[in-house]
Amino acid sequence: MAAVIEIKQLGHVFNGSLIYDSLNLTLEAGRIYALLGKNGVGKTTLIKILMGFLRPVSGECRVFGEPSHALSEAARSRIGLLFEGHLAWDFFSITEIARFYAAFYPHWDAALYSRLVASLQLSPDHRIKNMSCGQRSQVVLALLLAQQPELLLLDDYSIGLDAGYRRLFLDVMREFHHQAETPRTIFLTSHMIEDMVDFAEEVIFLERGGRVLKTSPADFQQNFHCYRGAASLEVLPSPLIKNVEHHRGYTDIFSFASRQEIEEETGEKLTEHEMSLEDAFIGYTGRY
Repeated sequence: MAAVIEIKQLGHVFNGSLIYDSLNLTLEAGRIYALLGKNGVGKTTLIKILMGFLRPVSGECRVFGEPSHALSEAARSRIGLLFEGHLAWDFFSITEIARFYAAFYPHWDAALYSRLVASLQLSPDHRIKNMSCGQRSQVVLALLLAQQPELLLLDDYSIGLDAGYRRLFLDVMREFHHQAETPRTIFLTSHMIEDMVDFAEEVIFLERGGRVLKTSPADFQQNFHCYRGAASLEVLPSPLIKNVEHHRGYTDIFSFASRQEIEEETGEKLTEHEMSLEDAFIGYTGRY
């Protein structure tokens, strides 16, 4: 598959603080990617750079082959964006906001929009500002998918949503992706790590400075380990050890290496502790 997003040697600084130093990342068409990382590592900043809201200090960022800071109108019409929340124009009604959006998207699917908002069982004249957060998310979903975008950028889609609406949001997104006749790419940020287990085809762990690890959720859980030892164990991160966490009564060591390799390095007998994707994410990135 051709690359939808290409990032090479990207560097960016915000308020004098380094965000990225030589960030490199390629996203292929037709796949679902989840960008995961702690607060402050630059997830939202990357979405802003991809959409041209920010211009990076150095390096190259291309979307559909065009520089992200100079996207053509045609390229922008191929992108559906949800940016840190849901709707900016909540004074519109269900019908009015669809009419407003349709003017900007040549492939607007009015039937799809109507089908998705029909489940709300609200009048077409109902004002968005008078909806619950979950109801608003359903309107957002309808607006995004009716655009028929080839690339969906979703920045923290789960803000304000309960478990039921989060699942509905992802189920509809999954159906939209899998039933497409042409490749559709989804790139989202989220703090709901466990939601990504069955949704994302690849997860991208972003750390401070722009270090990235791109892998599938299954491969990450299979290859990244937690080894537990005594509370008195004194060990520091090393080329073999990604992270160490001390708890009352035990010490956890996180690594891609085998238990035998870590036991040889520490000189201690260890046991492997099973982790969820969220556990492994915290073990990889650190708690703080």
